[in-house]
Amino acid sequence: MTALMRPAFDAAIALARLDERIARSPVGEGFVERTHFTDACASLWIDGELVHLEDLVLHDATKDIRTPTHELTIARDVLRTRRRIAAQSPGWALTPDGLRSLRGQAATVALNGAAASSEDEQVADGLVGGGEGETSDLDHTLLDDEFAAIDAVLARSDAAIEQAKQPRRAGASEKDPMIYDLDWDEDDRLEEWRGLLRQTQDLPAVLQAAVALDAWNELSVLQHAPWLGRLLAASILRQAGVTAGAHLAAFNFGLKTKPVDRRRHRDREVRLLAILAGIIAAAELGLKEHDRLALARSMMERKLVGRRTSSKLPQLIELVIARPLVSAGMIARELDVTPRAARRIVAELGLREMTGRGRFRAWGIV
Repeated sequence: MTALMRPAFDAAIALARLDERIARSPVGEGFVERTHFTDACASLWIDGELVHLEDLVLHDATKDIRTPTHELTIARDVLRTRRRIAAQSPGWALTPDGLRSLRGQAATVALNGAAASSEDEQVADGLVGGGEGETSDLDHTLLDDEFAAIDAVLARSDAAIEQAKQPRRAGASEKDPMIYDLDWDEDDRLEEWRGLLRQTQDLPAVLQAAVALDAWNELSVLQHAPWLGRLLAASILRQAGVTAGAHLAAFNFGLKTKPVDRRRHRDREVRLLAILAGIIAAAELGLKEHDRLALARSMMERKLVGRRTSSKLPQLIELVIARPLVSAGMIARELDVTPRAARRIVAELGLREMTGRGRFRAWGIV
């Protein structure tokens, strides 16, 4: 405890300073929205997957330029979960109803991705047969058996897709053994984790969040949603008033900067110190990002001098502040203009092209 108290208080002070600045800032809402995107990508990075920020922004706006990957689908779910937690009351995510809802959403995303992969494999296996010349030598009964096997595979695939589309109750007893470990009792592990929360409720909020996150990782509560524990830890800070409702702490963004050998060390104290250092790093990086956005906004607002009151530039500035990057389609939809007009006002504002492509371009502030 002696080694942990000073970093815990430093982290609380840094988060409170960032939260206060966001609450009083003209770019506060844009900063919070940007944080959702960057923290979702950092969450996948921590779990060993790479998702580009550009792809996540376009996928969230339904402006994909390629088929979404399973990792991108998970990143979008992290993004939506962050928004959902931030939109609710501070303590909602840690209530039984909140946990049940969040677990169900995570399970549905995992099942969707796995069912799609399983469908492709099953169909491929079912359609493998003899060469074209062998078909004429098969008797009628054998052909019936082959067609019946193919129909069975297709029926199983359709059933898996329909099951994936339906909302699933968290902790349901009927689970696909191809996707879930049936001996993995998530309900018991979650109850053990909640029991630990009750035991640590008298600790300082930041230290409680760090212990809760470390316990979530060690218990491996959910098979397919390790990222949910980091959002729940941030909810502990929000419920305790450390972040006071202005924003949801970007745990992933800070933890990403810490070496993996410290975050997964055998010694619990080393892991807790790494988590606390990640929280401090998240607050410091957040302050720098906020100041950068505030400066960029003031520079762009200089170009509004002499503009007509009906100009779309003020709306474009707000959109650019709230998104890491924007495309012509996104601007056209949000500002209710044509794509050509969107490209024209982007040129007037002087945004930088971020992709280097001739088509499917996107712009942002540096």
